[in-house]
Amino acid sequence: MKKYIFILGIPLFFIVSYLVLDHILYDGVKSKSIDEYGFQAEYFALDTTKNKPAIVLIGGGYSGEYWADQFARQGFVGLSLPYIGSDGLPKLPEEIALEYFETALNWLRNQPEVNPNKIIVMGASRNAEATLVIAASFPELISGAIAYAPSSVSWSNTVLPYNSDKIKPSWTYGGQGIPYVPMDKITGGSSEELDVLAYWHSGLKKNKYLETASIKVEKINGPVLLFSGKNDSVWPSAEMANRIEQRLDAKNFTFSVQNIQYENAGHLISRNPENDDDTSERMGKMTLNGKQHTYHFGGTQEGDNFAKKDAKIKVFAFLENL
Repeated sequence: MKKYIFILGIPLFFIVSYLVLDHILYDGVKSKSIDEYGFQAEYFALDTTKNKPAIVLIGGGYSGEYWADQFARQGFVGLSLPYIGSDGLPKLPEEIALEYFETALNWLRNQPEVNPNKIIVMGASRNAEATLVIAASFPELISGAIAYAPSSVSWSNTVLPYNSDKIKPSWTYGGQGIPYVPMDKITGGSSEELDVLAYWHSGLKKNKYLETASIKVEKINGPVLLFSGKNDSVWPSAEMANRIEQRLDAKNFTFSVQNIQYENAGHLISRNPENDDDTSERMGKMTLNGKQHTYHFGGTQEGDNFAKKDAKIKVFAFLENL
């Protein structure tokens, strides 16, 4: 009998120990998984937070959860919102229905921790493209946007080599495609190293499509914060940030616009500001037609790390001034 009591006591000991340790380590921020309202997300807020600005991290994932947690620790609300990849979501980033984000935004507005008039969307790279498209599409739901390494236009699905071969819109609404710049899939050729900047610059020269494909950022109902590295070698984010600013100026945008660009920084400026090592890899890899190619992220590790830290300070200053 004592033997059985001992055996049964082992799992009970670990359960109690876990609960005690969890209570000791609990710092007030725990994510809540959402998967029952037509979207998937991780929701972060302090127990004491009420009627505060919320930031939606478009794309979710590790980066989204890092930022959502950081925002919650400062008394804001963070929602890390993936839209591809996991069960129940599209497998590829093409023909993504903006209604998915609309559903999440409407749910978020009704949470007691959230001020429904102060919801910001944030993303990096192609998620920054999505961020600006979403903010421009739902001005009644969104009060501003933060975009790292942004795009000034909506691109076709074919800019990503693992997407389907047929040209499609990346984003849709009401069953209709958001206008885009059509692109042939990038090809590697005989060179091992890719010149991806040349690829994107070729798209930005397609004047026939640029006006309709340009993101209607002037419709954003709040301030806009843009970050880019002047030496971004993945795509011309600084140039596209300038195009965004020029469009807003031409359209007499009434909210503040910050177009912050960093010397010696590349495409990695949105990575974890507290981890200097996650910018140590200076080259990316891409497999095209069965052959692996490399490409530069641009900038230097020191430049990226400075930009990450400085940008984080500016993000929180932006939020404090909402």
